[in-house]
Amino acid sequence: MVMPVVVPRYTIAELDRLPDDGNRYELLAGSLLVTPAPGPSHQFTLGRLTMQLAAFLAPTGSAIVLTPGVIRSGSDTQLEPDLLVVPAAGSDPASWQGVTDWWLAVEVSGRDSVIYDRDFKRDAYLHLGVREVWRVDLMERAVFVSRRGDPAESYHVDRLVWHPHEIPSPLIIDLDRIFPQRT
Repeated sequence: MVMPVVVPRYTIAELDRLPDDGNRYELLAGSLLVTPAPGPSHQFTLGRLTMQLAAFLAPTGSAIVLTPGVIRSGSDTQLEPDLLVVPAAGSDPASWQGVTDWWLAVEVSGRDSVIYDRDFKRDAYLHLGVREVWRVDLMERAVFVSRRGDPAESYHVDRLVWHPHEIPSPLIIDLDRIFPQRT
């Protein structure tokens, strides 16, 4: 006899009542995703990437870099990319539900988060309307880029070019300057 597995479903209201214990709690269609607090390699990599994106976007005034950001959909999906780029126009809403245009979502993936980031969150971001998703893989020292409407992700180990159509020139990122120094 086969016993059915009952998986609990959560809402954003229930998510908001979970403990602030250092873990990251997210919801994807009611399913709870839990990842541990990020470590130093994650945070330093994210910091370097955030500085490059912010320096690139600041003179244009066209977009804002948020770390972390929040993407909400309905009452049962709330994801927190490590970094989120949203257009400046119409920013600063009263709630995350009011943010509905996302240029870029970035996940920095380490050993403890790679499965969620690669197998669940990337596709969810694209489905929810994020234009481009980067999975910055600390173990491979590579960035995997997925774009809405493209059939496959692209793999980058030396440099990464990001060119939102609202900005006249692209940002070129030297990936050796993003990842932790090898010892």
